[in-house]
Amino acid sequence: MLSEKAAYLDFAAHLIAGDMTMRLSSLIAVLSLSCSVSAIAAPPIVQPGAPGAKTRDISVEEASKVAETSHSPDDVVFLQEMIPHHFQALEMAKLVKARSNQRDIVKIAAKIDATQADEIKFMRDWLVGNGYSAPDPAKHGMSGGSSAKHHAGHEGVSMERMVAMGMATPQQMKALANAEGQAFDRLFIELMSRHHKGAIDMVTALQEKPGSLFDPVLLDFATDIVNEQAAEIEWMNGIYSSLSPDPRAGLKAGLRDAGEAVSNLKLVASIPKPQGFFDPDNIKGLPPLKASDELMSDEKMARDNGAEVEERSAFLSFSNTDMAFFDDKLIVGNYHGFNIYQLSDEKPELVSSVICPGGQGDVSVVGNILIMSVEDTRGRVDCGVEGVQQAVSSERFMGIRIFDISDLKRPRQVGQVQTCRGSHTHSVVASDDRRIVVYNSGIRDVRDSEELPGCIGDVPGDQRTALFRIDVIEIPLDNPLKSRIVDSPAVFADKGTGSIAGLWSGGNHGEGTQETQRTDQCHDITVFPDRKIAAGACSGNGIILDISNPLKPKRIDDVVDNGFAYWHSATFSNDGKKVLFTDEWGGGSRPRCRASDPMNWGANAIYDIVDGKLEYRSHFKIGVPQSDTENCVAHNGSILPVPGRDIFVQAWYQGGMSIIDFTDSKAPKEIAFFDRGPVDEDRLTLAGYWSAYYFNGRIYGTEIIRGLDVFELSSSEYLTENEIAAAALADFGSTFNPQQQFPVTWPAVPVVALSYLDQMARDDNAPMSMIADVRKLLARAEKVIASRANDAALAEEIEDIAKSLSGDGGKRAQALRSTLMGIAKRLI
Repeated sequence: MLSEKAAYLDFAAHLIAGDMTMRLSSLIAVLSLSCSVSAIAAPPIVQPGAPGAKTRDISVEEASKVAETSHSPDDVVFLQEMIPHHFQALEMAKLVKARSNQRDIVKIAAKIDATQADEIKFMRDWLVGNGYSAPDPAKHGMSGGSSAKHHAGHEGVSMERMVAMGMATPQQMKALANAEGQAFDRLFIELMSRHHKGAIDMVTALQEKPGSLFDPVLLDFATDIVNEQAAEIEWMNGIYSSLSPDPRAGLKAGLRDAGEAVSNLKLVASIPKPQGFFDPDNIKGLPPLKASDELMSDEKMARDNGAEVEERSAFLSFSNTDMAFFDDKLIVGNYHGFNIYQLSDEKPELVSSVICPGGQGDVSVVGNILIMSVEDTRGRVDCGVEGVQQAVSSERFMGIRIFDISDLKRPRQVGQVQTCRGSHTHSVVASDDRRIVVYNSGIRDVRDSEELPGCIGDVPGDQRTALFRIDVIEIPLDNPLKSRIVDSPAVFADKGTGSIAGLWSGGNHGEGTQETQRTDQCHDITVFPDRKIAAGACSGNGIILDISNPLKPKRIDDVVDNGFAYWHSATFSNDGKKVLFTDEWGGGSRPRCRASDPMNWGANAIYDIVDGKLEYRSHFKIGVPQSDTENCVAHNGSILPVPGRDIFVQAWYQGGMSIIDFTDSKAPKEIAFFDRGPVDEDRLTLAGYWSAYYFNGRIYGTEIIRGLDVFELSSSEYLTENEIAAAALADFGSTFNPQQQFPVTWPAVPVVALSYLDQMARDDNAPMSMIADVRKLLARAEKVIASRANDAALAEEIEDIAKSLSGDGGKRAQALRSTLMGIAKRLI
């Protein structure tokens, strides 16, 4: 482009070709104009120097130059980190030939060797070609030897960063090199799956960086990494399932004909959902399909013609949720309402179905009052099924519903409490003949104040916000219509500053840790009124509350876990000295038990309570590999009341049901399980067990899609007939509500004493001769008690041996001593 002065001179030259007079006058004018332009100089373009240096003038050409924009510094770092990442995969693949004869593992190792070596060359060439250093991982010992470099990580890449990238630690590489056969195969798949997942995470993180992947070559490369590594992860998950000796691995999919695996349990009954509680056009609850070209009603046709599954889950219109028990009745909550069952020795019989949509549907029972959580915006005051379309409506209901169930066939809604964030769960804290006190936990966005006055959302500095609180609700029994929120304490407040947002603020906990949700509500609060404490699973924190005054709960301790994504539920041990928290990683809607998933994410965390403080002891997660079509994560459960032990029965969605012994809080172990294959072979949907609870000798599990299952315990090396019988005799009241615990007691009868003896024999912590002697005495006592007779001499023998048990011989010895003394009294 010509400069301004050159343009004017060019114009003048053209004028010279015309009339001389005109030429001279025009030339003078042009030259004058040119001089005036030169005289009025353009504003300067300057460039400041470093602090203290002079500012210099620069030309238009210099100012127009910009830095290279075809790639960013983040692109460079990505490639420099991906080279050692790929190299470690090659090192792992090299170990296969001498250690495995598993055909699929040999094939996948060969594929890794072929593709990742070429990709390392591409990355090195790109870096060098663009003027950057390209690391040579072979010179830095990435294979897991003993040099200091191994413990420091790769040059420029810390060990912490390596772990965050999914890479194996030196110790893990050493273990892999020392393993053989199936042990090698399993460890190879575990490490390589996480390694591949790390590569996908690295690409995902790069995509979020501004200015990255503008280079089309790099974009194609990164896209190929994601596609190839994801396909290989799926392949390896299938291999891992085939390698697992666990019968739950690789179960056949199906709605009613899915494969089943069971250990130390017996399935007594399986009851489908009743009429009105499933969509006849979509019984599996599958998410909607979207066709690429046109809408097709037939699912198979849509899939065959390239339809994609939307990322969102299916609308949970008919999902089974939580349960409550009273006397010989069972209430099963549902997003569509609830169902009432009569329990019996055979199978539960449906008494009535109540249609009242609103989402979540968690239930509790106190006498003739049923309390139900409602959080969906479609919930209506009148229980209508048509929903609410308006953004603001007086017809919308979100909060606590109150029903009178004195007539089980025709429950009546007798009260409601609207809340700013709805009700996801609730906890019955206290009750008497005058009132019921309930803690409400809402997790929805704060409602519009036009719909519910007083609701204030996330307004910076406004302490009146409905966030960071729980609702304390009072239900007067003489008039439930007057039920109301009596307080909304900010239990997450910082005790020093008074800020109501005093706990976890959201985000991860550092390199390689979990992304944890902000603590602005509790998901579950489990109350233990007799101990005057409550445990809250509160999104980003686990907390302990003092509930000495039920209307004024106070936080006394809180903890975080860098592997927890969402603190979901909490359960106390029977003595109130331990808490088992669960993590609902992925919201329960994603597969989280695959070979590539960390064992401490989506798991349980077990804490002891010491002097009012939570002290971490261990994690537990089921070890069976699950498929990509099974949502699997820790969910609801309850204590299984075996005397002398801490045992927990738990739902894992499509991970099935587990029974976990956490008597030793540092070493929890699975002692029984039941599982079915996924609902659908090809597509992931929210299904499996929402809750699993023990009540009066049986275990009940709500299947989100399929219905209700009933189980009985079977004796095994982990659980004896005596322990099972003693659990059935446990007294924890006639009512069981999910988030309310009472101390369990057992009668002084021979089978309870025998259960303690079985435990002593199993743990080898008492003389076998003493155990044998006591068993003989108890056999005699059983006959005397059965005949309703007395035997003072036998009573004296039992009392003498009870007194011989040391008072400081541990909780189990003390419990046995107390039980034996009680039996002796019965014989007199």
